[in-house]
Amino acid sequence: MAKSSKHTSALQEVDGIPQPEFISQSALQKAMAKRRVQPSADELLAGILAHDKTALSRAITLIESTNPDHLTKANTVIQGCLPHANRSVRIGITGVPGVGKSTFIEAFGTYLTQLGKKVAVLAVDPSSSISHGSILGDKTRMEELVKDENAFIRPSASGDSLGGVARKTRESIILCEAAGFDTIIIETVGVGQSETAVHSMVDFFLLLKIAGAGDELQGIKRGIMEMADAVVINKADGDNVAKAKLAKTEFNRALHLFPAKTSGWTPKVTTCSAFEKTGIDAIWELISDYLTLVQSNQYFDQRRQEQNQYWLMETINEQLMQRFYHHPEIAPLLEQNKKAVQNHELSPFAAASIVLKKYFKEK
Repeated sequence: MAKSSKHTSALQEVDGIPQPEFISQSALQKAMAKRRVQPSADELLAGILAHDKTALSRAITLIESTNPDHLTKANTVIQGCLPHANRSVRIGITGVPGVGKSTFIEAFGTYLTQLGKKVAVLAVDPSSSISHGSILGDKTRMEELVKDENAFIRPSASGDSLGGVARKTRESIILCEAAGFDTIIIETVGVGQSETAVHSMVDFFLLLKIAGAGDELQGIKRGIMEMADAVVINKADGDNVAKAKLAKTEFNRALHLFPAKTSGWTPKVTTCSAFEKTGIDAIWELISDYLTLVQSNQYFDQRRQEQNQYWLMETINEQLMQRFYHHPEIAPLLEQNKKAVQNHELSPFAAASIVLKKYFKEK
């Protein structure tokens, strides 16, 4: 009986080069010491402006940190990047899980880098409400784009933020722009909680759909459709081409029912196959037409100014909440009043009044 060939998985451990008998302790200590050294804000800023992806990654990690000691350093880096930011096109991409966002972004991003663009992808992975962990697997799914010298992919955990946008995505955009990336793509979780967060930080909002799969977002479809600047029917390949064309017609009809956009732009519907990389060029042409229109009628700059004001208020709200919940006098009092509310000893409104009065008195 012939011996069957043994299949070796890439995930299996195989015999490799044996470890050397002697390892230089001095070299090991130098390497470990280098790892422990944290770059200063000026060093990170210099690296970002020199288009160093490692410095960019470390700076984003810094601004995502919840450690209060990192806040001042992070703000210094962001402030230094501001004069070099706002020179990109920001594109938000959303859609339900399974619509093919990662495959589409890889095909779209690769197409843009071939045109000479520098593309940064800020991909947001959903966090577990139980373990609070995230897989952060977008780099694995975008195998071609991750190896492209003109591309940068940064997966981040959504945490407890709404809309599937990481808490510091806005600041990450500024850092990527300062690092020389002229096209920023923000991928959302796509769970339909609050796409307003994405819409408030991008220039163009793209909604990915698939044909023949029902409408998981029926309850909030109108809200997302009103925000979308384009609807793209993905997976228009094989036996699904006819269904995709029918879906395109239906969405075109639906878009005519919505109010006109203040930008003067009429949302478009198109089809593509991210797997076969067809229809991608038409999507970029559509986005280019949109940019030409909004830059000529000054809506582009007006929208950016409105977004800056929005994020000013959001940042104030976020920092007020953090200071409130981390106040040493408030945490125990809050727990005490929570129990009183649970035991029907206090109304939620009376309990809230007690805690807030204590906080403002301490302030």
